[in-house]
Amino acid sequence: MTNPNVVVSDTQSAIAMALAVAGNAYSPPPSNSQPNGYPYNLALFSKSKFPKSLETKNIAWVEAMRASSPTRNSSSSEDTEHKKAWIMKHPSALGVFEEIMSAAKMKQVVIFLDYDGTLSPIVENPDQAYMAPEMREAVKNVAKYFPTAIVSGRCRAKVYNFVRLSELYYAGSHGMDIKGPSARKHQKGNQNVLCQPAKDFLPTMTEVYGILLEKTKGIPGANVENNKFCLSVHFRRVEEQSWNDLADRVKSVLKDYPELRLTQGRKVLEIRPTIKWDKGKALEFLLESLGYANSKDVLPIYIGDDRTDEDAFKVLRKRGQGFGILVSKIPKETEATYSLQEPPEASYAISATFSGMETIGSTQSLASIEIECGKKFHQEVFESVG
Repeated sequence: MTNPNVVVSDTQSAIAMALAVAGNAYSPPPSNSQPNGYPYNLALFSKSKFPKSLETKNIAWVEAMRASSPTRNSSSSEDTEHKKAWIMKHPSALGVFEEIMSAAKMKQVVIFLDYDGTLSPIVENPDQAYMAPEMREAVKNVAKYFPTAIVSGRCRAKVYNFVRLSELYYAGSHGMDIKGPSARKHQKGNQNVLCQPAKDFLPTMTEVYGILLEKTKGIPGANVENNKFCLSVHFRRVEEQSWNDLADRVKSVLKDYPELRLTQGRKVLEIRPTIKWDKGKALEFLLESLGYANSKDVLPIYIGDDRTDEDAFKVLRKRGQGFGILVSKIPKETEATYSLQEPPEASYAISATFSGMETIGSTQSLASIEIECGKKFHQEVFESVG
């Protein structure tokens, strides 16, 4: 059972556990009550004109689609130096473990985790982005120490089916569909958490989903995913020469729906309602739900790999609290403070961590085991990148 009063001075090991979770990238009706200060209705809808991003020339869209591929690595010396400089600016979260411990001293840690590319690998077929059993066990154990939320672009029901842990908070559709644990887990805040700021757009999203299915079915490899309050057009399996055609077809549909906007992620075009809501807003909502909105004694840690996670990283910087951790093999512009490299193997460290938890009763001894595992894991990460 999650203990919201556990502070880092008593459980330093749990931070290492949370970082290890992020590093292991491979592997009854709800209540309508909501925290005060969040009126979720169409007043949030922006009346601005059709998004300028859709007026961008096709060549710019194709270049942006290319840039969204994490597989375009270069081995030139210039790029190597650039990567070193980037790592200096965004050091490994495992390499600065003591610094994070210092900042977290006597603070309540709250963990936010993206799903794809953070808890599961990025795969060709998004329906097969399964979570490894050892990763699920790791997240389950993290949630015993800290309130933990999964924040994903996926439909909330779908990401729940991947994770299958009822004690977590889930924010699907880029934070537009939030649900808390069914059982009472925390002593502070609103326990009956349900937030759906884009619920009035649901009929439109369903309609556009059907149109996009028809418009894109002539492009081999294109996959339109219905994530309830947002739609994802995956082009990871589409030949590059067809990207321009795909973008044109998607934009042609959206011209009739000015209340929707088009954005990009990793090998995906995403259609969302034009409301002032994103993963950053979801983070703030969850902190308020937990009773930590104005607390100076909270340390939010958000771990993610995609452009959409940048909104959450920006919120943490603006608050001057917590850390954003970007999971990426390649340098990219980010508001995150730290980084992780997506190592090929980390499950042994997590397994050793939880073996220690089951056999060691002393918190001090447990912390020693966790920190040792963290050091070993950190060493392996740097050996893997040369």
